Amino acid sequence: MYFCADLESDSKFAYFYTTRMITRKIEQTLRDLIPYFKVITITGPRQSGKTTLCKQVFPDYAYVNLEDIAVREQAATDPKAFLSAYTQGVIIDEAQNYPELFSYIQVISDANPDRRYVITGSSNFSLLENISQSLAGRAAVLTLLPLSLQELDGLATTDVSTDTLLLRGCCPAVWAGIQPYHLLYPNYYTTYVERDVRRIVNVTNLRDFQTFIRLAAGRVGTEFNASALSNAVGVSVKTIQSWLSILTASYITFTLSPFYENIGKRLIKAPKLYFFDTGLLCYLLGIETEQQLATHPLRGNIFENYVVVEAYKQLVNQGKEPNLYFYRDSSQHEVDLLRQKSFQYEAYEIKSSQTFTRDFLGGLHYLGKLLGDRLIKSSVIYAGKEQTASSFDGIVNYRHFKI
Repeated sequence: MYFCADLESDSKFAYFYTTRMITRKIEQTLRDLIPYFKVITITGPRQSGKTTLCKQVFPDYAYVNLEDIAVREQAATDPKAFLSAYTQGVIIDEAQNYPELFSYIQVISDANPDRRYVITGSSNFSLLENISQSLAGRAAVLTLLPLSLQELDGLATTDVSTDTLLLRGCCPAVWAGIQPYHLLYPNYYTTYVERDVRRIVNVTNLRDFQTFIRLAAGRVGTEFNASALSNAVGVSVKTIQSWLSILTASYITFTLSPFYENIGKRLIKAPKLYFFDTGLLCYLLGIETEQQLATHPLRGNIFENYVVVEAYKQLVNQGKEPNLYFYRDSSQHEVDLLRQKSFQYEAYEIKSSQTFTRDFLGGLHYLGKLLGDRLIKSSVIYAGKEQTASSFDGIVNYRHFKI
């Protein structure tokens, strides 16, 4: 659970809250793993609620944070003694700060079947690399992303506008009233994004990186073109690709691969770029208010981002692989989101409009002809109120979208 708050009134930067609790959807998935794994790893972006979730599910476990230099030095000085002190279970937070500890966890957990370790980290690259090397087969891995719309159910009611949802993003601290969005996201970017990138790769010119990430934000929901960004920023394509990989490893961005399954050479191969939190995305785009967002030329892309990442969250919260794609061919037939389920598919067209038109179904109908009976569901996800419950040509308000 997570302490959260109801939005009672809203002005440009003023909010009033009443406290409530939010249950994270991934919690039951986590509890289901406990009997089967001695080591459980939870990755995800900073401030997504990993520590709160772990303390809620494992209230009797000791807690250590490897962001603390003193704790990290203690672990590095004598790893065996450090781990042996916790016989009843321990939560090791931000474990990517001392990856050498994983080998010692392997040895101790093998020798002591009753020992339990819960490991969290905000760097997917370094954490999973060391798990695969030292704890393969021993550790369950879950990903906790920022709040989903399902987790905001009852809080993000229809009284909270779509533009408010997009602008405030999904960070638990924003919805808990701990920090307003206009203060949190600038500090989050400076404190975590820039710092983590500098720590992982050698950024010789921070201004170039700042230009890159803001230009990347301006291309949200479009095909990622490293060459074009390379020319715009003035760095090599290799550097652009390296920076993107770090943003992905830090759970800032993710890409959606194009769907191509023997449908010919019409399909493009470049992935589409999205951000895990539209609040950070809006900050990078310089959007400060709902009024600015409502008329912004990228509002449709930001809305698409919100729906795509919602689908992603729903799947990972169930411990499932997010097998999500988009479709576009050389004739510009396009479907925004496909979910693969074995050899079958679900297709979704995403529109920020509040008014449904039959034109929205064009891409879905085209894809249906290509896939035949392998397409088992198709819907338009949009911002309007009209809804129809149908396996094909469904119309769904984004707040009720379940993949």
